[in-house]
Amino acid sequence: MIAPVHRLKKDEITWLAKHKCRHRHPYLSHYSCFLHEHPEKTRLGFFDIETTHLRANFGVMLTYCILDDATDKIFSRTITREEILHPAVRDRQVIKSLIDDLKHYDTIVTFYGTRFDIPFSRTRALIHGFDFPHHGTLKHKDVYYTVRHKFSLHSNRLENACRTLVGSTGKTSLLPDVWQRAAYGDPRALKYIVEHCKEDVKDLKRLYYKTLEYAYPGQRAI
Repeated sequence: MIAPVHRLKKDEITWLAKHKCRHRHPYLSHYSCFLHEHPEKTRLGFFDIETTHLRANFGVMLTYCILDDATDKIFSRTITREEILHPAVRDRQVIKSLIDDLKHYDTIVTFYGTRFDIPFSRTRALIHGFDFPHHGTLKHKDVYYTVRHKFSLHSNRLENACRTLVGSTGKTSLLPDVWQRAAYGDPRALKYIVEHCKEDVKDLKRLYYKTLEYAYPGQRAI
């Protein structure tokens, strides 16, 4: 994994070039070692999406949220009524914004993102002609598999895991009528879904730190 020099400061690049990993290579060329050996310096984001369908060739992305671990600021972009009703546009600007925001992170954390959020986002990006982050350029941790393999719950859903292991959840209800209206660009429905997504990433961060000591310490590339 090569260092993301496009977003690093000059002094950070110099430090990476001068310091070496356990393999005796500069961190600048062995950036994955840097992330593993200096986790305190990793820029971490908690990522979630909301869509109109589970398959990316049938649905579009309504919104995404990335909760920045260091600042607790949420980066997001939501589709507009005009965009969703325009066949040539749809979620094009949402996907473009997502790709730009992902470039600011070394590692993203999801819940079942291995099977849904990441493949859906990648597929929509290619449909619109965008380059999604290539394999090895971004690390990924999926809390779903920690919950599934390390705990014994009647349901491994994010809401239940937070309520059981963290003690509370901010997750709002999944209302079919809201999703149906959002698919046609209803502003109130879209606003509800954005807030739903924001609560998901907040829950995800709490669950991640609650279960961190039980998780596999490694990271996968997206």
